[in-house]
Amino acid sequence: MKVGCIGLGDIAQKAYLPVLGALPGIELHLQTRTPATLDRVAGILRLPAGQRHRDLDALLAQGLDAAFVHAPTAVHPQIVTRLLEAGVPTYVDKPLAYELADSERLVALAEERGTSLAVGFNRRHAPGYAQCADHPRELILMQKNRVGLPEEPRAMILDDFIHVVDTLRFLVPGPVEDVTVRARVAAGLLHHVVLQLAGDGFTALGVMNRLSGSNEEILEVSGQDTKRQVVNLAEVIDHKGQPTVRRRGDWVPVARQRGIEQAVLVFLDAVRAGRTLSARDALATHELCERVVRAVRERSGAA
Repeated sequence: MKVGCIGLGDIAQKAYLPVLGALPGIELHLQTRTPATLDRVAGILRLPAGQRHRDLDALLAQGLDAAFVHAPTAVHPQIVTRLLEAGVPTYVDKPLAYELADSERLVALAEERGTSLAVGFNRRHAPGYAQCADHPRELILMQKNRVGLPEEPRAMILDDFIHVVDTLRFLVPGPVEDVTVRARVAAGLLHHVVLQLAGDGFTALGVMNRLSGSNEEILEVSGQDTKRQVVNLAEVIDHKGQPTVRRRGDWVPVARQRGIEQAVLVFLDAVRAGRTLSARDALATHELCERVVRAVRERSGAA
């Protein structure tokens, strides 16, 4: 199976290439416009010159069976369009695009061409989070906080808060009937945002504070007098009387802990089996993010 990887930044090098490079039966092709990065990364993976490409035309000429897109978000629409038009099943880092209209167009194009399009919401596959889907979920609270990183609202929400939004959507136990957004914006930068989703018998809260003093990610689901807490995707604490702690095994790879390995395998297994994956549900997450962006802009007085 010929698999292309487009963009060789941190997420590709740290998370995806270690998985792809270790899979049997994969002929991996890399593409980036930065020659030094291409040679360095391909050298680490011991890829021959014929599997190193400096432009998308050269990569597509290889007759790819699948592609992973890890280029900057701003160029996702252009790259994903080329891949889908060529009939290449495509996995792309979240978000599909910064603008909802572009995301809608890409999903429609994939459906029109009958080609798989998957979005990298790896937390749905992370073991600690997947286990929360089997726990009572009357109240869901997810926090993803950073130190000293206030940012322009659209970029922050689509590049980072989207993980919180998608995780809440994944875990809510029923239809969402009410959406509430709160935020603090100063000098055009988003300091924190809070999203509340509510439905019959449940409330879900998503929080991101970019001036929190700590880099942390904490998920809690509770109900029926029990609680499950996942700290930094690595430690699962069950509360029912005395807490019970389960930590990531010493030899568990980070990509597996974070659900990236599982997401890659689900995508490639579908490609091998000839099953077409739809990005419609991923688009619903983008639609909710757009609603958050608009609410934040209204609260900040932006046009």
